[in-house]
Amino acid sequence: MQPIVSISNLSKTYASGFQALKEVNLDIQPGEILALLGPNGAGKTTLISIICGIVNASSGSVTVGGHNIDTDYRITRSMIGLVPQELTLGAFEKVWNTVSFSRGLFGKKPNSDYLQKLLKDLSLWDKKDSMLMALSGGMKRRVLIGKALAHEPMILFLDEPTAGVDVELRKDMWALVQRLRESGVTIILTTHYIEEAEAIADRVGVINKGELLLVDDKQALMHKLGKRQLVIELEAELTNLPEALAPWSLESSEEGAQLIYTYDPHKTNTGINGLLQAVSEAGLLIKDVNTTKTSLEEIFVSLVNTK
Repeated sequence: MQPIVSISNLSKTYASGFQALKEVNLDIQPGEILALLGPNGAGKTTLISIICGIVNASSGSVTVGGHNIDTDYRITRSMIGLVPQELTLGAFEKVWNTVSFSRGLFGKKPNSDYLQKLLKDLSLWDKKDSMLMALSGGMKRRVLIGKALAHEPMILFLDEPTAGVDVELRKDMWALVQRLRESGVTIILTTHYIEEAEAIADRVGVINKGELLLVDDKQALMHKLGKRQLVIELEAELTNLPEALAPWSLESSEEGAQLIYTYDPHKTNTGINGLLQAVSEAGLLIKDVNTTKTSLEEIFVSLVNTK
């Protein structure tokens, strides 16, 4: 299958000498949800801005739907919807007029049925005649999504789409993203909320200091880089760890009532059986045992901190 977005050796250096992107290579498949994770200044917004034709690259190339973004600008831009990070909306315009105007900008014929459905999907229909200045921050964010989707794009970029919105609205937007994907829209989002990527993304990319550190299927990423911990809760606190338990490199809680063993769940021999036997032979009474797995957030922090 041909990628809907293909990025090759993309770099961006600003006049100040700051290199925002360094040789980024990435293929995005039709109909997928890709989450780009990275700290502030990592290059996420610069990457999106180049693909959308807002910022010029220093070197490299980008194609959208097989069309080069430089030579076929009008075609590629019409295939893309962008929801920017900032709330850039006029104060005195009405919701309906705003999305209608955005549709017309791309040369699309008026389609009130489509726009009506769009506003209903965004829970904005009852606000269609409201001025933008009267809307809450969350509602303005929905209007931005409506503007981006007004011309029926094949690709939707969401730059920090749920920044500053409450948890309920965030979940509503996640549900909307899933519905858009089901309708065939390819979605690329940047986010600071790791749970957002964990909840809705098919693939996750981690970018830091302008470099794309990795891109992988979300589950495969957690499978390859995830670790598990066995937490053994003891009946009594330990002052000193028995020598017999040294081979397992255990950590203990501050109170000394828990032993924590980190292991790779994909190995044939995890060492758990031997550990539990050694704990028993050391005369320690076990109150409870449970396991925890590494979250996507922990993997992300680990990757960023090592680069």
